[in-house]
Amino acid sequence: MSPDKIRNILNILFMIGALASIIIYFAADDKKVFLYVCSVAIFVKLMEFFIRFTHR
Repeated sequence: MSPDKIRNILNILFMIGALASIIIYFAADDKKVFLYVCSVAIFVKLMEFFIRFTHR
């Protein structure tokens, strides 16, 4: 699979994670769930970031 397709998939996963974290922030009383979902979304974005700059 090409790095561009991997980056696109990771970007889509990040957007879904960011949207889910916003919804969880306002909907859930326990903020730990929000922190976990947001942390996973940020980790996915960092993976995409590193792929972008290492595969030129």
